[in-house]
Amino acid sequence: MKYIFLILVIVPTAEIGVLLLSGQTIGIWPTIALIILTGFLGAYLAKQQGLETIRRTQDQLRKGMMPGDVILDGVSILIGGTLLLTPGFITDALGCLLLAPPTRKFFKALMLKLFRNWIDRGTIKVIR
Repeated sequence: MKYIFLILVIVPTAEIGVLLLSGQTIGIWPTIALIILTGFLGAYLAKQQGLETIRRTQDQLRKGMMPGDVILDGVSILIGGTLLLTPGFITDALGCLLLAPPTRKFFKALMLKLFRNWIDRGTIKVIR
């Protein structure tokens, strides 16, 4: 819980600082235009990649395979799209990293490690 509180305080504070700096550097209207552009771009990319992930999940289920890796792709796309819709350049950069397939591999490995730690600690129970 303490980490969530820190994230909820530090990230918006950093975003405001970067937005103020951007407004002074390139101007208010270009900054607003960039924020709106990244919002539309995030919605478009998340929709395209999300639909492709759904198709891949359905294909793997039809073949009788467990779509574990594809589900992690879906989680990454969901979080990345949400971050791109959130106003600010820091969250936009992180959202782009989560949506780009080459860098998504790194985040999927982190999520897998996090889930394994939760299972090992007993925070999440796997029912078979």
